[in-house]
Amino acid sequence: MPKNNIYLGKSGEEIAVQFIEKNGYKVLFRNYKNRLGEIDIIAKERGTYCFIEVKTRSSDRFGLAQEALSPAKKRKLAQLALAFLKEKKLLDQKARFDVVAIVASPNGSIETELIQDAFEITGACGY
Repeated sequence: MPKNNIYLGKSGEEIAVQFIEKNGYKVLFRNYKNRLGEIDIIAKERGTYCFIEVKTRSSDRFGLAQEALSPAKKRKLAQLALAFLKEKKLLDQKARFDVVAIVASPNGSIETELIQDAFEITGACGY
């Protein structure tokens, strides 16, 4: 991955954390990793555990940031979330998948969108 893409992704995560905290979320983990992969942000909002994928783009030329979540990526996130909930003994808690979509234009403007309940998992990993 080119350096500017890594920088864009990391700065996008910073923007996302600030944005969701302003919207009432409590960030619990950033870049949570286990043997299955990584979740960008795990937060809690009004008693619900939120597994948040951050998608950052420098333009919408190749589509919206939130459209970059493939079915395979959604399945992976579901597996990661389930593993987290099992590990922390939280299987009885409410959970959802959110996306923070960020477009950081070269002119310096930043558009941030929070999509709650961005997708559902049905039958992918035992839900």
